[in-house]
Amino acid sequence: MKQDQALVPDPVDVRLGARLAELRAEHGWSLAELAERSGVSRSTLSRAERAETSPTASLLNRLCAVYGRTMSQLLSEIEAEPAPVVRAADQPVWRDKASGFVRRSVSPPHAGLRGELVEGRLTAGADIPYDRPPVPGLEQHIWVLEGSLAVTVGDTGHRLGRGDCLRLRVWGPTRFRCPGPDDVRYVLAVMRP
Repeated sequence: MKQDQALVPDPVDVRLGARLAELRAEHGWSLAELAERSGVSRSTLSRAERAETSPTASLLNRLCAVYGRTMSQLLSEIEAEPAPVVRAADQPVWRDKASGFVRRSVSPPHAGLRGELVEGRLTAGADIPYDRPPVPGLEQHIWVLEGSLAVTVGDTGHRLGRGDCLRLRVWGPTRFRCPGPDDVRYVLAVMRP
């Protein structure tokens, strides 16, 4: 039994290895390129990314220097897995009283996940222009639950009614407007590229 337990990698090492592999991929580096930049052997880097070994503080320090982040930043990026259930009472709500927009973060963002789920509410007549996406290429799925919503993407307008869903990648300006006469309630699923 103890031998089988030794074969199971530590969950923190698994998340850390996956994040290190993501960082290398984000920079477009091969293991050989990262080895040259960090002074750490390819085999050690490979074993760390596959969670076959627990990285030392010295190794992490070298990699953090190459990736331009502190060890605290790196470790915060691999926090424990997100809670599988987000209770309604724990879902943050933000109100923009000036525009009549209410945003409930149903499934808040987490470093270990690419997507989030938001419930949006706009009062009749509310009009919110966004001059650019927070992240270019952001994927959004907008599903209207009640009322109607006018969404403009670039120069193209879309009128959505109850049950309609608009799917898009956001590269430029967008605008969300509730034409009325009733308020609109919709779900916004967001996926980082």
